[in-house]
Amino acid sequence: MLFIGSQPVLYTYFRSSCSWRVRIALAWKGIEYESKYVNLVKDGGQQRQEEYAAINPMKQVPALVMNGSTMTQSVAMLEYLEEVHPEKPLLPKDPLDKVKVREIVSVISGGIQPLQNLSVLQKIGDDGKMEWGKFWIDKGFVALEQILKRTAGKYCVGDSVTMADACLVPQVYNANRFKVDMDQFPTISRINNALLQLDAFQESHPSKMDDCPENLRS
Repeated sequence: MLFIGSQPVLYTYFRSSCSWRVRIALAWKGIEYESKYVNLVKDGGQQRQEEYAAINPMKQVPALVMNGSTMTQSVAMLEYLEEVHPEKPLLPKDPLDKVKVREIVSVISGGIQPLQNLSVLQKIGDDGKMEWGKFWIDKGFVALEQILKRTAGKYCVGDSVTMADACLVPQVYNANRFKVDMDQFPTISRINNALLQLDAFQESHPSKMDDCPENLRS
């Protein structure tokens, strides 16, 4: 049943990188919310069940219910949170820097992450999914490393945390899962390590989620 109340509700899965992007933004902006956990592998995938499909017709996580409306795409959620909670901004004021942030977000959310999404890997099958995921993340990171060499300061774009950083950290987590050699990507690795020192990135980490299996907790 769709939950509508004063507190936002995030339908999430601990290891979903798209969900983690939104968890980072919510934590960064200090927005309290309720988590509704959707297990993507249990019972054939709870995201495919009729009750959840009525919330997100794409049968994916995350979904965010906030201010009486339901949102179903993570980058759109980041933009919405920036509009309604401009405090602790995740977009720079400078128009060119803003474009750079959105470029990096697009590279990750459109050019890398979808190719190793769960639904894609299930089509590939168990025998080939590790090689497939590693290949496409590696290919995307080759380009991303070059982009970040032009834009980075302490973080992805300059020295302020942005939406690009909220997308980068979950993707590096996935890269490690697929055993990508991160020594090839020193700029990505440096930024990721700096971001993981920040509270918002730590408290939203998959290992800290209530639905994280005990053996994967930090």
